[in-house]
Amino acid sequence: MRISSAASALPEHYYPQAVLIEAFRRYWGRRLERFEVLERLHAATQVNGRYLALPIESYPFKNWGEANDRWIEAAVELGQKATCLAMQRAGVGPKDIGAAFFVSITGIASPSVEAKLINRMGLNPHMKRIPIFGLGCVAGAAGVARAADYVKAFPGEAALLLSVELCSLTVQQDDLSPANLISSGLFGDGAAAVIVSGAERDAADGPQVVATRSTFYPQTEYVMGWDISEKGFKIVLSRDVPTVVLENLGRDTDEFLAEHGLTRNDIGSWVIHTGGPKVLESTEAALGLTNGALDASWECLRKTGNLSSASVLFVLEEVIKNRRPEPGTWGVMAAMGPGFCSELLLLRW
Repeated sequence: MRISSAASALPEHYYPQAVLIEAFRRYWGRRLERFEVLERLHAATQVNGRYLALPIESYPFKNWGEANDRWIEAAVELGQKATCLAMQRAGVGPKDIGAAFFVSITGIASPSVEAKLINRMGLNPHMKRIPIFGLGCVAGAAGVARAADYVKAFPGEAALLLSVELCSLTVQQDDLSPANLISSGLFGDGAAAVIVSGAERDAADGPQVVATRSTFYPQTEYVMGWDISEKGFKIVLSRDVPTVVLENLGRDTDEFLAEHGLTRNDIGSWVIHTGGPKVLESTEAALGLTNGALDASWECLRKTGNLSSASVLFVLEEVIKNRRPEPGTWGVMAAMGPGFCSELLLLRW
């Protein structure tokens, strides 16, 4: 089984971080006692700018229902763009997809987005549909792993993973908590699609998925997620996230690699969810990485911010297009998210 392609799609509305801060100044300025706190928090994200699903003047929304309607419209449009590009790069047609995994944590649709794309794109009507909600940032890596599980069982088929995250549509207007202020400067909007092909298919020359591992950390539900109310999604984001990464990721990676006779020194390529600066720094410390091993993740963070589940797929695309390792190189793809949990994939380029 092999990752045949990865492709991203971004909204047309891009705003430098300074423009976004000024918009928050107009909206929140009178309610924030010290606006320089927001400016400092946004600067600390090290994000240059972000893409928004809608023009900036369209925000805020009257209610959650309106925001979710806009989410559905934009998710279908961006999802189609990312899927078309991924299929083109993988050399597969609309009827070649045997299963579609759709992941998101920023909106809800029933029928889900991949069903709407069957109608719009003429995809295989017998395609198995697996929409997944609730995994958050870890869902990009987990989705690739589940797609690999599928084609392992059906080696003659190809599976699609589509992630659409429109974080701007979840920002709570009346929430002045540190978690929401940080999130308003860190998270952005985007979509990404990946094609995973079974061993019996002629696949594009992407990395082989050798093995996967999921790990759940008991009693860490408080670390990350949503509180959901009549106003929509309210961010839960604990300051303990970097600590949980630091305490667990290195050990879990070592155990995973040891099962395959490998150590961290054998890994020449790291495809890591962007998280934020503190999360990436904790990842580097936990894995003992130096000399720019996570440059692709840092670059994606600066360009687009944290795109939740789509982020690690943007990093995957960047590595495939611009930082492809030598054939035979071992790689690790990893993300962490609500639960709290981690997902690891062992790749062979």
